Amino acid sequence: MTEKPNWKIFNGTRQPHSGIKKLVGDPPNWRSFKGIAPEEEYFLPEENEFERRYGKHTEATGSTLNIDPEIINLVNAALYLRRPLFITGKPGSGKSSLAYAVAHELKLGKVLRWPITSRSTLLEGLYHYDAIGRLQNSKDGNTPDITQYLRLGPLGTALLPRKAPRVLLIDEIDKSDINLPNDLLNIFEEGEFYIPEIARLSEDKPTEVLASDSNKPIKLIFSEQERGYIRCCEFPFIIMTSNEEKEFPPAFLRRCLRLTMSTPTGTELENIVKAHLGSQSFEQAKEIFEHFEDKSESHDLSTDQLLNAIYLVSRGARPDLLIDENNKNLLSALLKPLSND
Repeated sequence: MTEKPNWKIFNGTRQPHSGIKKLVGDPPNWRSFKGIAPEEEYFLPEENEFERRYGKHTEATGSTLNIDPEIINLVNAALYLRRPLFITGKPGSGKSSLAYAVAHELKLGKVLRWPITSRSTLLEGLYHYDAIGRLQNSKDGNTPDITQYLRLGPLGTALLPRKAPRVLLIDEIDKSDINLPNDLLNIFEEGEFYIPEIARLSEDKPTEVLASDSNKPIKLIFSEQERGYIRCCEFPFIIMTSNEEKEFPPAFLRRCLRLTMSTPTGTELENIVKAHLGSQSFEQAKEIFEHFEDKSESHDLSTDQLLNAIYLVSRGARPDLLIDENNKNLLSALLKPLSND
């Protein structure tokens, strides 16, 4: 029996590679898009957040990351199927960090981040046009070029036609207005949006706009019939995170692959600490680590609280004083439960 080749593109390692090439140009027919990548690719800022999210020490896990195999499988499924990945889980469970791992390993450039608030709208994610500023800068009846007054949002930038997908993090979408998830449905299905301000321009020359992550103008070329339409050719890799603060409509969930992040195990926590602070710091603060494990069995705590406490030990704070019953104020403040239970 012939052994099948490894289907995975993302492997959950620290080693960047060009495996994304085997994804490009071969979508399911129901997830193919109309955009045409330019001959000269748009400027792509480098990813620079990876080490801050996953640490720089490798003695604990070597070249691999502390990512569950089930999560790796779902990331690959989302890449192949061109579907957003909807991730739920407690604060501090690593939901948003996953976007940076994918961007780093697959060399997809800087992660585009759209932090959601109760006032976020679809238009905010797509683009912003400063019509008043452009009008104020008009002189002698001549209106300035639109370039400096139209900037794409993170979602709009992610949908620019490129040969490889961009990574977009839509963070804490459960904080959004009730209408935003439904507003995203057509965008996720069609992979395109329309800018009427560009469509109204009469010039035949290319139009330049600014992306959300760069001040370098991007040249857009439209046909006369298609002027104003931004279309992806490779659907972006989208991660949406939720702290499970509200429910979402079935039509929205149907268009996503869903994943629930579990609380890290003791071994996973140890590897996280060693990756960020090194093995020596972990050995110095074993008492803190054990105290955190005991307390987390009955209280809602996050990983960054543990990292904060162990970092203080690595800077000279005495662990025996931190957990002493008569001198516990500092540790109690650092490990204060997230919920009021």
